[in-house]
Amino acid sequence: MKLYIAEKPSLGRAIAAALPKPHKNLKTHIEVGNGDIVTWCIGHILEQADPEVYQAHYKKWNAEHLPIVPEKWVLKPKSQTRSQLTAIKALVKNASQIIHAGDPDREGQLLVDEVIDYLKVSKTKKQQVQRLLISDLNTPAVKRSLNNLQSNMSFMPLSISALARSRADWLYGINLTRAYTLQGQKSGYNSVLSVGRVQTPILGLVVNRDNEIDNFTPHNYFEVVAHIQYQDENQSNQIFKAKWKPSAACLPHCDDNQRVMNQALANNVAERITNQDALVTELTKQNKKQNAPLPYNLSSLQIDAAKQFSLSAKMVLDLCQSLYERHKLITYPRSDSRYLPTDQLSQVPSIMKHLTSGDEKIAQMARNADMSLKSKAWNNSKVTAHHAIIPTEKSAANINLNQMEKNIYFLICRQYIAQFYSAYQYLHCHLELTISGGIFVVNANEVQQLGWKTLFQSKGKFADSSSKTDEQEQHIPALAVNDVLHCEKGEVLQKETQPPKSFTDATLLAAMTGISRYVTDVEIKKVLKETDGLGTEATRAGIIDLLFNRGFLVREGKAIKSTTVGKTLIKALPDKATTPDMTAQWEATLNDICEQKVNYQSFMQPLLSVLNTMVGQAKQQDFSGLPNVAFKRKTKGKSNRSWGNSKGNSKVSSKAKSNRKATAS
Repeated sequence: MKLYIAEKPSLGRAIAAALPKPHKNLKTHIEVGNGDIVTWCIGHILEQADPEVYQAHYKKWNAEHLPIVPEKWVLKPKSQTRSQLTAIKALVKNASQIIHAGDPDREGQLLVDEVIDYLKVSKTKKQQVQRLLISDLNTPAVKRSLNNLQSNMSFMPLSISALARSRADWLYGINLTRAYTLQGQKSGYNSVLSVGRVQTPILGLVVNRDNEIDNFTPHNYFEVVAHIQYQDENQSNQIFKAKWKPSAACLPHCDDNQRVMNQALANNVAERITNQDALVTELTKQNKKQNAPLPYNLSSLQIDAAKQFSLSAKMVLDLCQSLYERHKLITYPRSDSRYLPTDQLSQVPSIMKHLTSGDEKIAQMARNADMSLKSKAWNNSKVTAHHAIIPTEKSAANINLNQMEKNIYFLICRQYIAQFYSAYQYLHCHLELTISGGIFVVNANEVQQLGWKTLFQSKGKFADSSSKTDEQEQHIPALAVNDVLHCEKGEVLQKETQPPKSFTDATLLAAMTGISRYVTDVEIKKVLKETDGLGTEATRAGIIDLLFNRGFLVREGKAIKSTTVGKTLIKALPDKATTPDMTAQWEATLNDICEQKVNYQSFMQPLLSVLNTMVGQAKQQDFSGLPNVAFKRKTKGKSNRSWGNSKGNSKVSSKAKSNRKATAS
């Protein structure tokens, strides 16, 4: 008997639907027609054991116990899903072959691998486990996956990476939360001060941005614009504008960004160039093109959905799960890849046919697509366990989607359809003029062919995240070096420097996925790729949500701001805990484990060294600036209860303990 172990019931039912009938549907599994069985986990049915499982006295929070580092790691069944684990155990015993059907990412890999290990499956049977990778729950796609089983041993690096992350988060969260909470209680702060390997640097990003805004002092600066006159083909006078580039002699009158701060200087330049000749001293024109943006991974989808529909990361993830599991309209949503395998090209005609039978706007886009085009999205070398999020071979015509589901589905379909549109082409012009001894510059783009950008036009503007906004679209006439034009007038524009913008859902997610921009350590920055980030596709939304639930962050319209408690906590913590440098390097190392560039020990050993240092530093921190109040957490059917206990060295409440898993992040 073959036993399929899916990550969750919805995936189990999708697998069974592709297997021989008749089916016998039971509470814990499905028996299919050929005698094979499909069962499922219910997400994580195992979790890291509490500290007191290792040593009973760890139940009481005591600084002398820290750091707590298990010699032999223990997993325990979750109480609410223990009966399902018992059922899987009985089925595993009778199985001749096990098929691992966790979600196609490193967490899904570990989730089922942990169950197989916990149930003490024999070495021989474990080596024979096969891996079933499903990213589309529609029956034809599942059948294709069933015909492409692989050895589960090939995916061990994914599992080891997820295991390292899980244990690192436990060590970091448990030890530092206890260390800083105990120190905070000495100053009278009667609540848990949670510290996490990922959540705390994210909070630090927001706090630092808020501090920059609060401490920002604006100043005026002045731009000089030359209005250059020329005649078009109809001999009508037309104008284009060129911006003054201050010379080296003017730099003493400029700020660090070479913006002129001396109004008299700007006025003088504007007067000098008015009604003067403008000599073309440099001219380059280049035909350029921009290919369609790649299909979405989860983070890029969340960023665009936040910009266009003001949806939080958590809302987008929930909507994607509904589109994937309930409606089966999109492929696996928790993907970190923006590429597609080349064998997926064979499904393009079917997908496009189904798109033409649904929403008319999507249908029109699909009808105008050129399926003979092949974008850079199809690249096997950049696809790992999962590929980009795309529509499935199923029509949405008769499916009742709510408006938010429609919005997300539209974004995913449009991004996919864009792969079959030609490149956006434009003429880029760089022009320099000399007017009364001063240099004036024009950088302008002139559209030659909209191509895929026709899909992204909205009220005359482009709605895609790749649009450039720093260069004007204005017509530059046919010119040559040494041509002489006329400067009709000089104009002085008074502007004011602006503070950094507060984080929004979109920009905070962008910061998390491209964290190298915020890393200050030069050596760490060198080892990071542009796409290295904090957290994973599956965890980022939950971590942001967690910071709101804890009262560390609040929303002010679209802006995400830190609270007094969030600011005070970051101020009290050492830089290593509040900046992304260390965590970003860890994330990069975890990815290297997936790619077999490094091993488990090369990640864990440095972590333990850092942990010892940071626990020692906690005892030196001053938390007197924290407000002398405790957070309250609502519980169903019970009154609010403090996460902490009023006595500094007593054990934490049960509600604080239940929050442990989130703390680790």
